[in-house]
Amino acid sequence: MVLQSFKNCLWLPCVLRTPKACFWSTASGGLIIQSVSNDVYQNLAVEDWIHDHMDLEKQQILFLWRNSPAVVIGRHQNPWQECNLRLLRQRNIKLARRKSGGGTVYHDLGNINLTFFTTRKKYERMGNLKLIVKALKALRPQLDVHVTDRFDILLDKQYKISGTAAKLGRTSAYHHCTLLCNADKFVLSSVLKSPYKGLKSNATPSVPASVKNLFEEDASLTTEMLLDAIAKEYAVQHQIDHHITLINPADETLLPGISSKTKELQTWEWVYGKTPKFSVSTCLNMPYKDSVLDVKVNMDVKHGRIEVCNIDLPEQWLPPGLYSELVKSLTGSKFCPNETTALVATLLRVCPQDNELHSRWSLLCENMIRLM
Repeated sequence: MVLQSFKNCLWLPCVLRTPKACFWSTASGGLIIQSVSNDVYQNLAVEDWIHDHMDLEKQQILFLWRNSPAVVIGRHQNPWQECNLRLLRQRNIKLARRKSGGGTVYHDLGNINLTFFTTRKKYERMGNLKLIVKALKALRPQLDVHVTDRFDILLDKQYKISGTAAKLGRTSAYHHCTLLCNADKFVLSSVLKSPYKGLKSNATPSVPASVKNLFEEDASLTTEMLLDAIAKEYAVQHQIDHHITLINPADETLLPGISSKTKELQTWEWVYGKTPKFSVSTCLNMPYKDSVLDVKVNMDVKHGRIEVCNIDLPEQWLPPGLYSELVKSLTGSKFCPNETTALVATLLRVCPQDNELHSRWSLLCENMIRLM
């Protein structure tokens, strides 16, 4: 395998105006590139950039990338429904929303991501997955791997080691998939389990599956070996040189406009605000002194913001004015623990100086924040 540095062509002045110049146009028929970044937002931005800028009639592209711990949801999914957001925050695991459809996946450095770029006419998921299987078989003939009709790759006929998602544009398309090598399965199963109750949504749900790492089957494998084998098979099938070109997704010189794409993918409005409309209907069982208080909560959330909010409290438990102020403040705000915490802190400052009242108010607010 030969790794060609992306910086070899940085000096070309044409790159600023025509990024297809430089190395993009030096490889005819096909190109294999690999990101030097492990940042999920940067790597997803590269996918978007290539889809928008490259002439895929002339050149098909295989993009190889790996991420530090992150949960990635499909474009039309609900993060509260798909994962444990509290656990993500505690573990400092990033949450990202793809521009493609499909289900939710967990990424870490034990996971390889592959994106196949073609024209829409040449888009062929099954062919791409068979290429990966062929590469795995060439490396370890004894591996029992095959592609299913659902476009997954199974190991030993039962364990999912690869899932698929795609984006089909007017003329361009890309298909990306994962390859589980040595991911942390404990973290994977923990973060992909939603604790949220009473959510109703038309968002695309993920289909749970049993998973297994390739390295569990053969401990002598390495991610470098797998990357090389897949790149080699891609090169053979596309009749191109077996070179992997390293790219830096933060380099504006070579990818003009990439920073704005990366920033967009990190915004609350994209990650959470693009969630399809959903409702929350649940009962908070709040232990208070020697009893348990049942508080019914109903909310409608649109674009990640609370559109309608109803909290059914026992009579006289809180002064009506205070309760009304809470409902009023929540309506229109983000369905977000940070924003709700700030709202609550503001309301507490105007709350009557009464210890019993403060205690009840704090209990209600803490439980409302946990909903998010």
